[in-house]
Amino acid sequence: MPEPDRGMSPTRKRDSSNAFTRREALTGLASAALGAGALMAVRPAGAAEAARLDDRGGWAQEPPNPADLPPNVPPWMQTQGRPLSPYGNPSHYEQYVVRLPTDLTPTDLASWNFTPLQNLHGIITPNGLHFERIHAGVPDIDPAQHRLMIEGMVKHPIILTMDDIMRYPAVSRIHFMECSGNTLTEWRKPSGKSVQFTHGLLSCSEWTGVPLSTVLEDVGIDPKATWVLAEGADAAAMARSIPVNKLMDDALLAFAQNGEMLRPSQGYPLRLLLPGYEGNMQIKWLRRLKFGAAPFETYEETAYYTELMPNGKARQFNFIMEAKSVITFPSAGQQLRAPGFYEISGLAWSGSGRVSRVDVSTDGGTHWLAARLESPIMSRCLTRFRFNWEWDGKPVVLQSRCVDETGYVQPTLTQLVAKRGYNSVYHMNAIQSWHVAANGEVTNVHA
Repeated sequence: MPEPDRGMSPTRKRDSSNAFTRREALTGLASAALGAGALMAVRPAGAAEAARLDDRGGWAQEPPNPADLPPNVPPWMQTQGRPLSPYGNPSHYEQYVVRLPTDLTPTDLASWNFTPLQNLHGIITPNGLHFERIHAGVPDIDPAQHRLMIEGMVKHPIILTMDDIMRYPAVSRIHFMECSGNTLTEWRKPSGKSVQFTHGLLSCSEWTGVPLSTVLEDVGIDPKATWVLAEGADAAAMARSIPVNKLMDDALLAFAQNGEMLRPSQGYPLRLLLPGYEGNMQIKWLRRLKFGAAPFETYEETAYYTELMPNGKARQFNFIMEAKSVITFPSAGQQLRAPGFYEISGLAWSGSGRVSRVDVSTDGGTHWLAARLESPIMSRCLTRFRFNWEWDGKPVVLQSRCVDETGYVQPTLTQLVAKRGYNSVYHMNAIQSWHVAANGEVTNVHA
């Protein structure tokens, strides 16, 4: 794979820091604003919904009423607002920023929905927008009745209440979570109509809980025990085998997310958090940990969550979500209104540690320039990257490429298929391509 081009931008000479001056940025933005105004002037009267879609794929108001603009006093300054509410909600102007379901699963009780990555800022996913994956519906569990049983090859089997667990010293850590089926529709052809549907089985939260190693010190694990069965309390009794080393390293018994108790679809009142591992292993509604000397070969890790290779053999126990990135703006389904300055923005992550570099290409991978990584840059956590770009109005293909602290480089789709073939739907971490047409329309392509 070629090294990033540290010299010339494909579209404009620029130093390796990708830094625009304030004057250049403002000039570009002013040009874009004039172009947007021209487009709005010719928009047909019947295109109300189209008029609401803003440059970042969010939802904007209709063209403003001149009488409401400065120096005039707008109507919301001329009347009292609403009172406070017991639990906050987003503005009704953001009503279109929601999770969206898929038609890939047969029932509402075994399904998933997708985080609207194109509408989010920073790295934290609000609780109400964190992607959901369920196999037998969401159970309604009374925390006073919930128990965690720890058994098997341990010296002191134990059953813990939620009160018992929350008496242990807790920590808060920020980590991403990604379904191993994220981007599964993109192997053979570009299918997702937006980044929400290509990469939306990805979210990032501050998780609060008890380091599992602390609890296991009280239980006493048999040195011969190398695996543990983690089982959930949903109707599917979701269960996976997990290496004991991972539990002792950084696993959490998580009971809170982004400052509040877990929501039911995220495992209330207790879930297992395994930073960097595939989402299916991070058992929700956790009720049992059983220690043993070998993997338990559960249904979910034999019939599913394995990768069938070109030679007919299956790769099993592929836990780590490898380095990956995606541009969230501009991305498929969005529209650039005019040539000029734009900030390309996106997310990068790695289950193996920190993101060390993200490169961006504006010519389909021929040239690469380093993007700016926004702090904080944390292990097994989403990292926001930004790249200044001046679009000249010609068709382009945008890509991003993540490199993590181990030196692993996010592969192209061709490289990934050459290694794994087309038989697997899991762990798809190839470079994503977005095509920007001359009219500013952004679509999903294979490049």
